[in-house]
Amino acid sequence: MADDIEARLAAVPAPTKSAEGGDPGTDDYLERRTLRRGSAGWLLLTGLGVAYVVSGDFSGWNVGLDKGGFGGLAIATVLMGAMYACLVFSLAELSTILPTAGGGYGFARRALGPWGGFLTGTAILIEYILAPAAIVIFIGDYVESLGLFGLTSSWPVYLGCFVIFIGVHLWGVGEALRFSLVVTAIAVAALLIFAVGAFTEFSADGLNDIPVDADAFGSNSWLPMGLLGIWAAFPFGMWFFLGVEGVPLAAEEAKDPVRSMPKALAISMGILALLALITFFAATGAQGADAVKAAGNPLVVALEGDDGPTALSRFVNYAGLAGLVASFFSLIYAGSRQLFALSRAGYLPRFLSLTSKRKAPYLGLVIPGAIGFALAAATGNGARMLNIAVFGATISYALMALSHIVLRRREPDLERPYRTPGGILTSSVAFALALSALVATFLVDKDAAFIALAVYAVALAYFAIYSRHHLVASAPEEEFAALAEAEAELSRD
Repeated sequence: MADDIEARLAAVPAPTKSAEGGDPGTDDYLERRTLRRGSAGWLLLTGLGVAYVVSGDFSGWNVGLDKGGFGGLAIATVLMGAMYACLVFSLAELSTILPTAGGGYGFARRALGPWGGFLTGTAILIEYILAPAAIVIFIGDYVESLGLFGLTSSWPVYLGCFVIFIGVHLWGVGEALRFSLVVTAIAVAALLIFAVGAFTEFSADGLNDIPVDADAFGSNSWLPMGLLGIWAAFPFGMWFFLGVEGVPLAAEEAKDPVRSMPKALAISMGILALLALITFFAATGAQGADAVKAAGNPLVVALEGDDGPTALSRFVNYAGLAGLVASFFSLIYAGSRQLFALSRAGYLPRFLSLTSKRKAPYLGLVIPGAIGFALAAATGNGARMLNIAVFGATISYALMALSHIVLRRREPDLERPYRTPGGILTSSVAFALALSALVATFLVDKDAAFIALAVYAVALAYFAIYSRHHLVASAPEEEFAALAEAEAELSRD
């Protein structure tokens, strides 16, 4: 099945100059919507998986210390790490069945129908449009704190980031992923160097120095906010892994995705788990959990203490900017591919999936970028937008895990070049933990959760009223689902 889909995509000829966008009923439609296949091997895909996430090691996770203390955040991180590991193994199987740019939308479309596909794709879009908007504000904060060129965290910096990095993506996917790999390698190296420096100051007593809330149920020195603090820390434990699930969105541009995708997902998750472990312990143990719990740059605070800036802290500060750039850059890529797939299949306006001569979905890059820039410039509230992104992410995780469960039960004989270790049990764990994380977002930021729900409602209204009546049957993900329906009908006859 996966080989048939790859052959179908590879057979699409070069774009031609026909009617605007092509008619969905003609071959020209897909000719105008092709990506550059074979651009990324397992190494670039692994780099992409780490790039999505690496900025979360430099900041954001530490706020979970304020919600649950060291023990609460530690337990939350382990549980969220387990959720991502189970989800990644489930997605590895799904991505070998359907190696297209649709990613989660394509998986859910086959398992849960058009409504399930749209619900999943929309949740992923919320994550990948809002997260870059949040990160660009954090980039502006770093630029201002470092005194780079006298710039402040304001709209000119945000605009410059979007213009420059979208420009690299428009240049070509191979060039974009190689750039991402280089910047990500710098950020990862900096995290390792930070850990070496911070562990020289490590003290176990600093891990539990946050004041205990005596009124909280089950509170103690390790759980100063009690048992509920573990749950409230879920969204911040996610920051060590948030985004790695986006690797399958590159399947249509990968070399041999059936083999490279599971390998890249597994290695990415292993690297991220290691970075989470050493960053968490090094940062909290160097100066104490209480010192870093509210810091915008916790790694720098962990290194400086009362002595002020050092050569190492300045290096880590600059490297933090590299980490933010890596995640910003790669999340733009992920959002454009999910939008491309939804548009190509007719769930969103079809013109958004048109590709350039360099096989880049130019409108799928520019329009989300414009939305992200407008949100960043208008609000300046990176934390709120990131919380909205987390809300969308948790919905998509639950639906993707559910898709794996449904396909395993309903289509046990479906060709699976890679099979998830543990099968349905693995995806069931991911499903349960994703639902728990979804509820936890209301404990952290109710306003963000309700804003995300409002966006979801508008999108669903558009789908119910218009786009579900204008789906493109020739899109790869739709063909894949139609084939399943035809086979089911034949079996009934």
